[in-house]
Amino acid sequence: MSTDSIGIFDSGVGGLGVLSEVRERLSEADLVYVADQAFAPYGERDLASVRKRAFAIAAYLLDAGSTTIVVACNSASAAALHELRKRFPNVQFVGMEPAVKPAVDATRRGTIGVLATEATFQGALFASVVDRHANGIAVVPRACPGLAAAIEDGTDPGELIDRYTADLLDEGADTIVLGCTHYSFVADRIRRAVGDGVHVIDPAPAVALQVERVRAGRDAGGTGSTLYVTTGQPERFEDQIQRLTGIRRPAVGVAIGT
Repeated sequence: MSTDSIGIFDSGVGGLGVLSEVRERLSEADLVYVADQAFAPYGERDLASVRKRAFAIAAYLLDAGSTTIVVACNSASAAALHELRKRFPNVQFVGMEPAVKPAVDATRRGTIGVLATEATFQGALFASVVDRHANGIAVVPRACPGLAAAIEDGTDPGELIDRYTADLLDEGADTIVLGCTHYSFVADRIRRAVGDGVHVIDPAPAVALQVERVRAGRDAGGTGSTLYVTTGQPERFEDQIQRLTGIRRPAVGVAIGT
C-alpha cells in the first residue's frame, strides 16, 4: 500500500459501487475501503453521530496513507463533508450529493424524485443542492427506511422498492435520483419498477470522474491494490462483497473510535 492511496468509506457495502467506478478510471491507484458496519446504517442515525464517525474514519484513513478521501455515502456527506474539509484542510475530499443537477437537465415534465435516507434530507447539503440547481423544478424527496438495510443484509427489497417508487410516480416524477450509494445495487430493479418512461440517475460514475480529476497530475505510483476493512465482522463483509460483485475478497476487521 502506497502513502498516496485513495480512501473510500461508507456505513456498509453501498460504496462498493463507487469503488468499482474509481477502479475503472484509476487502475494503478491503491485503494482502501472502510465499511463502518458496526455503526450501520448511517441513514437511521442522527447527524451528530454520523459526523463523529466520519471524523474517526477519516483519521484512520489518513493514518493508513490516504491523501484523497471519498465519502461514498450520502448520509455521511450530508452530515460531515463540509466539516471534514474544515478539519482536514490539506486533504482532498470527494463527497456524494444527490444528482439533482443532471436530473433537472433530464426531466421533461418538471418533476424529479429523490430516493434517499432520512439523514440525507436532514443535512444542509441537500437543501443547498436543490437551491442551486432546481429553480422552477419540483423536487420530491422520498426517505426509504429499511431499503439500505435490506440491500446490506441480502433480503428481498422488492416490496420496499415498489412502495417508494410508487410514491414518486404518484407525484408525477419522470426522473428519479438514487440518493444513497446502496441503491446502485438495485438500480435495475428500480428501473423495472418505474418503467421505461422514467429516467433513473446513479451518481457513482460522476463521483469517480471527480476523483480522477482531483488526482490528475499525480505520479500513479501505486500497485493497483485494494484493502477491504470493516468495523464489523470480516467474514460477513467478505460474503457481502462476493454476493454483490461476484468476487470474493479478503477483509480485515478493525476497531475505529468508539
